[in-house]
Amino acid sequence: MDEEGWFSVTPEAIARHHASRCGPGLVIDPFSGVGGNAIQFAMKNNHVLAIDIDPKKVDDAQHNATIYGVRNNIEFILGDFFLLSSHLKADAIFLSPPWGGPDYARVRTYDIQSMLKPRDGRFLFLTAMKIASKIVMFLPRNVDPNQLAELSLLSDPPWELEVEKNYLNGKLKGITAYFCHAPNNSQDVASDPTL
Repeated sequence: MDEEGWFSVTPEAIARHHASRCGPGLVIDPFSGVGGNAIQFAMKNNHVLAIDIDPKKVDDAQHNATIYGVRNNIEFILGDFFLLSSHLKADAIFLSPPWGGPDYARVRTYDIQSMLKPRDGRFLFLTAMKIASKIVMFLPRNVDPNQLAELSLLSDPPWELEVEKNYLNGKLKGITAYFCHAPNNSQDVASDPTL
């Protein structure tokens, strides 16, 4: 891994925890970087679609997946997630987009509408809603939880939301938001009068 890869990869224990919470099936990691999370999803016997726009990161992720013995469980795509998104469907999507480099830690409250790159949090969430019924977002420890709640209200009915603080060696490393699409229970149910 290069220096940026070491800085931006999710710590292995946290990535393993994310994988345990994501559930079975196809998981898309649209900002896969050097593959830390994709590898953990694959180790949980999921099939993973790992997307990154940087060819060096894709090469590094493939190398790392080979070392962990899960290369065959991951399909690597070099591309822009936002250009590919209309063709994607999955059981879950894991979003850990670039946080904006070390500057994210210098602000009191991380604003996902202005600091999240390459698109704002609202656009990212609306895109992910079309792909999977479970969205997992790994964000900086200083993210505004009210903004996460606002995301859950972007559809009717609202998505279920659980916010979790991720600690490693006693230090808060990040916040994970788990969004789940709650099916609309008010749908009309057909009845058979002969029963």
